[in-house]
Order: sequence, then structure tokens, then C-alpha cells
Amino acid sequence: MLNRSISRTLGRRALLVSASAAVLFAAALPSYAADVSGDLVLLNWAAGSEEDMVKALEEGFMKAYPNVHFKEINLTTQGDQRGAIRAALQSGEKADIFINTWPAFRKELVDAGMLKDLTPLWNSSAIKDNLSDGWKNLGSLDGKVYGVTYTFGDRSAMFYRTETMKKAGIDTQPATWDAMVADFGKLKAANVTPLAIGAKVWSHTEWFESIYEHLNGIDMAAKLAAHQIPWTDPSVKNALKKYAELIKAGCCGSADSMLAMDWDNASDAVLKAGTHGWQMIGMWVNDRAQTTDGLKQGVDYSITQFPAMGAGHDDVTSVDTKEFSEFASAANAPAADAFLTWITTADAANIVAQHGLASPSSKVDSSLYGPVIKYSSEAVNKAKPQFVLGDLLPGDLVDEYRVQLQKFLQDPSDATIDAVTQALEAKAATEYQ
Repeated sequence: MLNRSISRTLGRRALLVSASAAVLFAAALPSYAADVSGDLVLLNWAAGSEEDMVKALEEGFMKAYPNVHFKEINLTTQGDQRGAIRAALQSGEKADIFINTWPAFRKELVDAGMLKDLTPLWNSSAIKDNLSDGWKNLGSLDGKVYGVTYTFGDRSAMFYRTETMKKAGIDTQPATWDAMVADFGKLKAANVTPLAIGAKVWSHTEWFESIYEHLNGIDMAAKLAAHQIPWTDPSVKNALKKYAELIKAGCCGSADSMLAMDWDNASDAVLKAGTHGWQMIGMWVNDRAQTTDGLKQGVDYSITQFPAMGAGHDDVTSVDTKEFSEFASAANAPAADAFLTWITTADAANIVAQHGLASPSSKVDSSLYGPVIKYSSEAVNKAKPQFVLGDLLPGDLVDEYRVQLQKFLQDPSDATIDAVTQALEAKAATEYQ
């Protein structure tokens, strides 16, 4: 997390430039679409197939605005990119816009005075016609807009390879928790490990989060994220006990194998090698499966939704979003404003769809969606969505969260659950002061 002294320093720097940026923004509103020009600097941490999509968006924007040229500050570290972004900002890197996927990080930067309030832009441009109020709310903090969503994902979706399921004799994807656990036996009989849980860095948390939401609902999940209930609450322990059922049922191989596996290795195990049955992960894997693995969605692979648990909260789904935000210190605010508006248009939305991801824009041509994205979009649209829990947690707490769940995977006993939840509560007590 940005420490308080650095936060104050960066905040003062942002405030010094905010007045001039505001003047540029006000002057640009009537005519930004016609005459923007110059360099537009993006702080970019996207990699792989997602980076390809960002490049395609840049190219599409420059076709529409040929007097603008994109420049990038590229971050190439592995895992959670918040640390790399903080380091870049603290070292004095200057950018106009950046990609964000963490609501907690958005708050961190807003508190430091570093992000521009996009509410006037939203209300005065085509954004309000292209994105619903729901997306406006998801990109807002304390009633002010700081992020414009350009893609979203169903994080309660489980990827699988159709050939693997056929090999195990699973003709219908399990609709309930008990049916899924029962299918473990069929998969293991076919020499397939049921679940690919990549616990090397962070993706092992996906299962805990969907379990928690299905047992307790999104309101409780929001309270946990805000530390309005403690991590030692029975709701947390019960969710971990349910998670333990999977491990004790032989879901995932050894703890060592999970700890050695990252999300991309887990995807390869499911979609390429066929050694594992399901992986619960974000929709970027859909693009990766097509562009990197050469697979055809709906034929070679598909997804199913996290199974019902019968606790009265099966109408929920865990989601992520990716948004573009503008720095208060943007040197080219008119071009940044034009881009943030353009990414909600049909041209931009269709680029996202063509890259195997879902767009929130009402202007997207949904016929461009393949069956996986169509399924996941419908699942999100009919569910009660809740942000990925890890994306809502402050930086130091999310690190502890991942480490403690790694300890849980190595020993899913009641004693470990007590120790894990106590450690998380101790860390949370220092983070929400």
C-alpha cells in the first residue's frame, strides 16, 4: 500500500497540477472529439492476449483520432500488478491514463489525490448513453466516477475441456455442489485430477470467494471486504470448512502441486494437457484458449457456472472489471477524455468482443460473442454480482489473505482454520484504522 508519507507527497503533486488539468478539461469538453492531438501516455500492465487487445484498442482509437499517438509505460512484473504501479508512480513516471482492476487500489489513489473525477465527462459525453448506471456505480467512489469499465468477467465460471469430460463419462455439467463432488470419482477413475487450483500466487482464493458468496450472500461479502465483520466470524470459518471438503475429497492433488502451479499452468493442465477437470478463473482465459492454445470455444472447451449450494444465495456471482482511469496530473487531458469516451462506443466494444471478452457497452454487437462469452455475460447479467474479494482488500491485507489460504491448503484442519482466520483478523485490524 502507498505509505502515508508517499501518499501525501503524491497527493500534493497531483493537487498542484489538478487546477491546470481542470482548465484543459473544461476547455476540451465542447470540442474534444474533433481536435485532440499529441501523445497519450498509458501506464500499461496487460500481458499476453490481453495486451494484444489493448494494442488493438489503441490502434482503433488512433484510426478515429489520427492526430493522437499512444505511448506506453510498460510494467512487466508477475502476479498482482499494484506493487509495480505504485513503484512506477513513486519513481516519478508520468502518464495520462492507466488500466485498473482493483476497487481498493482505486480508493487508495483517490485518497492520495491522484485520480481525476470523471463525473463531468460521463454526464457530458456519449458515455452515459453507452454504459448503464450500474457500470457507472461500479466505477464510482463516494458518488464520483473514477473509472470507465471496458470489459468484465464472470469469476464464478469453471472452464473445462469437452474431451476430458467425455473421457470421464460426464455428460452433464454438475448443477449442485454434491453433484460436482460426486463427479470427482468419475474424473479420478479416468486418471484426471478434478480441479486445477493454482496456489503459487493468488488464484487459489477464487474458490474461497465463490463458496463464501454462495453460503452467505453478497451483502456479507461486502461487509467482510470493508471489515464490518471480523475474519474470525463464523461465516468465514464455515466457508473454509466447505472448501476443506473439496481437499479432503481429493479434488486437487497434493498441496505441493497446488503451490507450484500458477493460474496459467492450471489453465494448461485443464485446456491443453487434459490432466485436470475444471479451473475457476477469469474470462481472459477464454481469449488465451483461442489465441495461444488454438482451441475453439463451445467445441474444444466450455464453461459451467459454480454449482448451487442450497443456502439461499445461489443467485450470486463473483465478477471482475477492467477500467481506464485518468490521472489528475494528465498532461494530455483532452486526448484522455476522448479515449475514455471512445472505449464505450461500438467500434471499441466490438474490438473487445472480437478478442473473446465481454464489453459492458450497450452498443456492442453481441453476435460477435462466442458461446463461452455469451454464457458468461448472461450469467453475470442475471445474477447479483460482487467484486472479487481480493480486489476489494487493501494491499497488505490481500497479501496476507493469499498466504494464509496457502497455509490452509497445506492443512485444511479446524485448528488451521482457527489460526488462519485469527492471522487475517490481526492484519485487518492494522489496515482499516
